[in-house]
Amino acid sequence: MTDKKTESILTNSRERFINRETSWLAFNNRVLDEAENPHTPLIERLHFLSISSSNLDEFYMIRVAGLKDYVDQGITKQSTDGLMPSEELAIITKQVAAMVTRQHECWTTLRDKLRDEGIVVVRPDELSAEDLAWLEHHFLENIFPVLTPIAIDPAHPFPFLPNLALALVFRLAAEAGKEQVVIVPLPTSLPRFTLLPGEKLRYVTLEDAIDLFLSMLMPGAQKTDSALFRIIRDSELDVEEEGEDFVRNFERAVKQRRRGRVIQIKFAMPAGKSLVQFVSEQMHVVMDDVIEIDGMLGLASLRELCEHAPPRLRYPPFQVRFPERINDFGGDCFAAIAAKDIVIHHPFETFDVVIQYLKQAAEDPDVVSIKQTLYRTSKDSPIPRMLIAAAEAGKSVTALVELKARFDEEANLKWARDLESAGVQVVYGFVALKTHAKVTLVTRRESGQLKSYVHFGTGNYHPATAKAYTDLSFFTCDHDLCRDAAYLFNFVTGYAPPRAFKKIIVAPRDMRKRLLHLIDDEIRHVQEGRPGRVWAKMNSLVDEQIIDALYKASQAGVVVELVVRGICCLRAGVPGLSENIRVKSIVGRFLEHARIYCFGNGNELPSPNAKVFIGSADWMPRNFDWRVEVIVPIENPTVHEQVMGQIMVANLKDEKQSWVMQPDGSYKRLPSTETSLCAHDYFINNPSLSGRGKALQKAKGTQMLKVAKASGTGKKG
Repeated sequence: MTDKKTESILTNSRERFINRETSWLAFNNRVLDEAENPHTPLIERLHFLSISSSNLDEFYMIRVAGLKDYVDQGITKQSTDGLMPSEELAIITKQVAAMVTRQHECWTTLRDKLRDEGIVVVRPDELSAEDLAWLEHHFLENIFPVLTPIAIDPAHPFPFLPNLALALVFRLAAEAGKEQVVIVPLPTSLPRFTLLPGEKLRYVTLEDAIDLFLSMLMPGAQKTDSALFRIIRDSELDVEEEGEDFVRNFERAVKQRRRGRVIQIKFAMPAGKSLVQFVSEQMHVVMDDVIEIDGMLGLASLRELCEHAPPRLRYPPFQVRFPERINDFGGDCFAAIAAKDIVIHHPFETFDVVIQYLKQAAEDPDVVSIKQTLYRTSKDSPIPRMLIAAAEAGKSVTALVELKARFDEEANLKWARDLESAGVQVVYGFVALKTHAKVTLVTRRESGQLKSYVHFGTGNYHPATAKAYTDLSFFTCDHDLCRDAAYLFNFVTGYAPPRAFKKIIVAPRDMRKRLLHLIDDEIRHVQEGRPGRVWAKMNSLVDEQIIDALYKASQAGVVVELVVRGICCLRAGVPGLSENIRVKSIVGRFLEHARIYCFGNGNELPSPNAKVFIGSADWMPRNFDWRVEVIVPIENPTVHEQVMGQIMVANLKDEKQSWVMQPDGSYKRLPSTETSLCAHDYFINNPSLSGRGKALQKAKGTQMLKVAKASGTGKKG
């Protein structure tokens, strides 16, 4: 029997889904909770606050901007949970207002605690005469030359301000009783905070420095009013897919995005009404999209205050490991991979393994070809340079550069030009699809024959984010997987879809279909008297067909345990609908990014007979329908045990950083003690299985297996 509320969820198909936008906001609130958490080191709290602010900016630039476009164009397309765009905007506006209030209350608390630790954002009235003298010199030498005050009059129209720009607007008294409005954009090339000399870490904001020395910018003018404001622009790209030159069209679209319409202006209080109205009218923004903030604008810039902070206010440092298995072979990646498959768990194990793999491929005279997908990488990444070195050494090098990697488009365009200049064969994949798969295929000549090695990743080829994101790098020379990788590259470079892949699962070809089949298999196992189990870890769960399949599995008796970091549109724990489904989110020291999928195959989990996959895809329509994605089966026993019995078990057993979804869609933080398991701490302190080399023979995964046995994970109740 179910109560009336449950019956409404079962019969009203829209109510079985959680709204995507509010689910994302709930995730960002969990990030903000870490900034408020007194158990988190002080500087890390500041970092989490900065992240939550940056996340919210991107949410507005993309998601809110899209909803505003729908409303303006009269589009009434409903969300999965049945809301019109205008209704979603109303809910978002209310929830964001509460979030922004929390952010600024958090900053007020952190500012006081930082002051106690000798880290101070100094108010102008706290500056001594010595401070002012030093700051004046610094201003003239390092700030003044970069500033451009712009008077607004018929000869000087309102200036263009880039996305996320801060600007000061002044009303100045001029000669003969006239007034002049002047805009001073805060250059993005300058730091937001200036560090004053002295033993303590004392900072002055850029806006305060400009205001203090305004007379140097505008000699003789008298300030009668001023305001600090910040804008957010619509940042989605609009690319013509039917163009003669896709790259040229893309370059044009990236430039046009800089001039996307302003969708929100924030003013720091106090701000004169006349200046608020003036700026809003000049930027064609309605007053509903103008917000006054009693606090600091642009909290994302607070990350600058972390730079010089003492180590005692941060997370304890840890030793990033290099896999012993590769050292057992004298650092020869190919020899280590040829001996046995290996998975590297970042950031606990160094991303340098991936770089060493590419460096060895570039320098090895026996390597004849390298093929790689590049979705995101850093500006100073050594990876494209390895490809350039390989091409200059006469190897056949192919790089699939994905131009549509949001906010990395310009960097990718530059890398593509540099790679082409060096002789790398650069391709851009499909116009209508993003290539999100992370694959590197190396082919070398051995004993007169060609042998291939392949790397499949869950994360990007990005050395910087690899230090902060939890991801997996899987290396193998399995013949079928290497052949599948070769077919995949032929597909994305020559639009030649193979008749069938032997082992990998590829989107948009058949990934959703295959996953649905794997879920159906678990239902069949239950119907035939065997356990039905699904474990899955991902960033987001949105796809309606997958969600409905999981509901069906739950109703059939399949136990489903999900670790979903961010957006989750599935309702967990609803009687009659999803009582066998548990959803948790881990938010902690590292950003959970690896995608792992485990299916019991008629067994309790963890089991050596389970089907285990890793890959690049979240369970979202965009990943299944509009991206090239890859899921790889894990068959080597040691790697299989590491991914499922170590990584997944630790994630499911984590209590320190875990939030569990309630039937109403809200999340509750799990209670924890000093002895509760923290997955991130566990991986910091315990070597992975497949990378342990000779040491593995002495104690193969002993500690993690004890955790798994004690946990009861995967068993109902």
